[in-house]
Amino acid sequence: MRTAYTADQIRAAEHVLMARLPEGSLMRRAASGLATVSAALLPKVYGARVLLLVGSGDNGGDALYAGMLLARRGARVEAILAGTRTHEAGLEAFRQAGGRVVGPEAADRADSVDLVLDGLVGIGVAGALREPYAGLVQAVNAAPVPVVAVDVPSGVDASTGRVQGAAVEAQVTVTMGAYKAGLLVDPGAAHAGVVELVDIGLGPYLPDPDVVVLTHEDVEDLLPRLSNESDKYRRGVLGVAAGSVQYTGAAVLAVGGALRAGAGMVRYVGPGAPVEQVRAHWPEAVITELDRPSIGEVGRVQAWVLGPGLGTDDWAHELARSVLASDVPVLIDADALTLVARDRSLLRRTAPVLITPHAGELARLTRADRDQIEAARLEHARRAATELGVTVLLKGSTTVVAEQHRPARVNRTGTSWLATGGTGDVLSGVAGALLAQGLGCYEAGSCGAHLHGLAGRIAARGAPLTAADVAAAIPSAIRSVRDEPRSTT
Repeated sequence: MRTAYTADQIRAAEHVLMARLPEGSLMRRAASGLATVSAALLPKVYGARVLLLVGSGDNGGDALYAGMLLARRGARVEAILAGTRTHEAGLEAFRQAGGRVVGPEAADRADSVDLVLDGLVGIGVAGALREPYAGLVQAVNAAPVPVVAVDVPSGVDASTGRVQGAAVEAQVTVTMGAYKAGLLVDPGAAHAGVVELVDIGLGPYLPDPDVVVLTHEDVEDLLPRLSNESDKYRRGVLGVAAGSVQYTGAAVLAVGGALRAGAGMVRYVGPGAPVEQVRAHWPEAVITELDRPSIGEVGRVQAWVLGPGLGTDDWAHELARSVLASDVPVLIDADALTLVARDRSLLRRTAPVLITPHAGELARLTRADRDQIEAARLEHARRAATELGVTVLLKGSTTVVAEQHRPARVNRTGTSWLATGGTGDVLSGVAGALLAQGLGCYEAGSCGAHLHGLAGRIAARGAPLTAADVAAAIPSAIRSVRDEPRSTT
């Protein structure tokens, strides 16, 4: 499990550790790791040209000490001192190693260097960069040169991933002590590039994490296991209320995702047009064609998926009310989210609810602005979980699963090829199957997103895919999770 923390959590842990160590030793540990990663990015260190962007804080000191180590190995290292003050000991060590201080105009010549180290601002800074930092960042971003960010790319909020204005576009971020939450969530994650963690001894002093990323091992431990006594009922019976005359495919995809994810039985309910399509594609499903919007005659299920392609008319509203009146967990997606946004009374239930909106759907549910949600995904997913009293799986470039009083879970297995119609319907089926098999909403959402993203990678392999391809790849994703060699560390 990969854990990540807010800036305040990191600073508190650093304060405790620094009180136990000789002055400056923590910075030297960080600089050593930074120099090692930077050196590996250069074709050769001797004779390489390296430019440091040095701010007023400890990140600037890290950059100066790393520059010193690279200069000792023969690199030609120059530093732009952009802050109102400079780490004096780091600057002295840098100069003694042969490093040179240059003016800010050197940033305009960044295309002539081999590597840039961004040490302008660190985890203690939030909000838009001011000058001269903003101008330096823009100049470096415009140059075709690899950039290594020190701890966090300047301009990225370390706690939230929010970016306001200019921000460094790093190829690699060398983060110290622990992962920062903002490095794992877009838009910050998109600026961080590959994140390399340098262990500086913070581990014993860190609190419970703010954000968690599940590994294959974590998911494998959470997935239901079969026994000799397993039958289709013990494996979980999922009800799927989805599809309409206009959106027959949504029902097909949701049912397919559920069956591929291991549901013992899927009971599909819907009107005539999608019923015929589901029957043709999935003869395994038990199908009830509804002549009125009620699930009273469907039979027992252990969870429901409600909403993909359902429509938003009065008939769909009454069917949603019937499903949500049940006493089992319900996953609400797509059109059912629109219905809930219009009628919050639908959420007045005691059984668990998992909602799976994209940013636009969450905006309607919470009366927020879509762009604001995209800019601060962690904040808005958590706020919705608290406000609505549900578990939230916020889909998008970074999938976030939020539940009150628990760390947010961020999924990192996805691919941009999943941005195509119908893949969300498959995700609903997968997560719904896990609900029916006994996982709670938090676990079903997290594991479902992990498997769905992995299936997208397997199906795409660098080429376009369809939602049906993703559904077909779900068993392969489950096998890859179960077959992953377990870590010995």
